[in-house]
Amino acid sequence: MYEWRRFSTEQRTEALSKRMSRGLPWHRPPHRDFEGPATFIITAACYEHRYIIGESPDRMADFELSILETCKTAGAHIFGWCILPNHYHLLTRTDNVKLLRKEIGKAHGRTSRKWNLEDGEVGRKVWFNYVDRDMKSNRHYWASLNYVHNNAVHHGYVERWQDWPYSSVHQFLENTGRDEARRIWKEYPVLDYGKGWDDY
Repeated sequence: MYEWRRFSTEQRTEALSKRMSRGLPWHRPPHRDFEGPATFIITAACYEHRYIIGESPDRMADFELSILETCKTAGAHIFGWCILPNHYHLLTRTDNVKLLRKEIGKAHGRTSRKWNLEDGEVGRKVWFNYVDRDMKSNRHYWASLNYVHNNAVHHGYVERWQDWPYSSVHQFLENTGRDEARRIWKEYPVLDYGKGWDDY
């Protein structure tokens, strides 16, 4: 999506035509509605991937607590999370995806206002919507959990999962054990998981 400004008129017309033919919204990630319980990986990024969440360690820690509380308020169960300086991932199960989306939207609004006041940038766009993808299978779930826990390593912030403080990996290792976590990592590899997520 961030390539849009560099597209020629012809490229923009082609991209919009492709989205329309697939029944997708023109300029935002698609959201599918579900009745009953469903498990999702949710990914939200700061606008243009700016390092707004990561302005300070305190902000990172506060946002981690805030987004987990948001999910709890919506009645969602969290299996895994990773908060990075410019985006975050949640692996969560909910009976009411519309309520969860509404609560996440409110959380994004609150943090936008708070951070913009703190940073002296009132009016700055903080968030670029978010994507929610439902789990298709047991394998998809475990690969997603590995992806979430590996994300700080993937982006070069740390060399090992357990070195990143803003993540569920510590809880996961404590509950699962290192041997079982290693087995899950090998059996459900990340491979090119997440590739092309900006190509809605």
